[in-house]
Amino acid sequence: MSQAWIQLVNTALVPIGLMLIMFSLGLTLALRDFALVVRNPILVGAGFATHLFVLPVLGLAIGFLFRLPPEMALGLFIISLCPAGTTSNALTFVGRGNVALAVVLTALTSLVTVFTIPIVKTVTRLSWAVPGFLGGGGEVRPLSVGATILQLARITMLPIVAGMLVRRFAPDFAARMARWLRPTAFVIVVVVIAFSVAVSYRMVLDNLVRATPAIFALNVAAMGFGLLLGRLLGARARDAMTLAIETGVQNVTLAIFLTLTVLGNLSLAVTQNIYGVVMIVNASLLIRWWRRRIDAEGT
Repeated sequence: MSQAWIQLVNTALVPIGLMLIMFSLGLTLALRDFALVVRNPILVGAGFATHLFVLPVLGLAIGFLFRLPPEMALGLFIISLCPAGTTSNALTFVGRGNVALAVVLTALTSLVTVFTIPIVKTVTRLSWAVPGFLGGGGEVRPLSVGATILQLARITMLPIVAGMLVRRFAPDFAARMARWLRPTAFVIVVVVIAFSVAVSYRMVLDNLVRATPAIFALNVAAMGFGLLLGRLLGARARDAMTLAIETGVQNVTLAIFLTLTVLGNLSLAVTQNIYGVVMIVNASLLIRWWRRRIDAEGT
């Protein structure tokens, strides 16, 4: 694949795909949905805090514990900084979880990480994490907090708001678009991962055995923490499963956008490509395993 095509996909097609995913999320949201934060602040707050604080710690810890090569460890850390995505909402629906909780958590984490991702990356250098992970052996583009916030806001926050406005003023049209875009959003995730693998397939193959155990560990730890948190809070089985899926199923498209377009480092995407497959497989297994508990609740 020529560099011109790779550049076109990185700078145009991947951002457009990400915007479509975020727009489809907005089509399912209304301001009244956020009343769930008031009705169940502990459950929403716990899921929100897990994304902001627990996941990055898990990402850092597993990178060090498994002694991953620098680029893999940093790529895994970037995944842990990303919010949940529309894929988690679809999996929650399939698993008969709490879709309202899933959508609100996805929206909140997507909106907030527009600001937290650039700040965390700069404070850690990507002033500390880049030298620590790359050990002077790798390079990423300089990261401007203000410019990155604006870039992320343009491709995540604005499409969500636009989708919400369409739902507010044309609800029937929004419902039809949402039904069409929901499977489309999943296809976009698959296509973005497939493209990233295609341009880095040699790196993926060379590092598959080395990276997969750590990736699997991060995903299982994330979903396990969400599940345990839900049970400790006395949540219903469907709510606990929702927390697990929302914690373990990340917006891989955003992670790949950050590595390929913002940071311009293809090697960082290796772990993210594999994580995108692992998270869907593990979430599907969780749904099958947890189904009996949800059925026992009769909801």
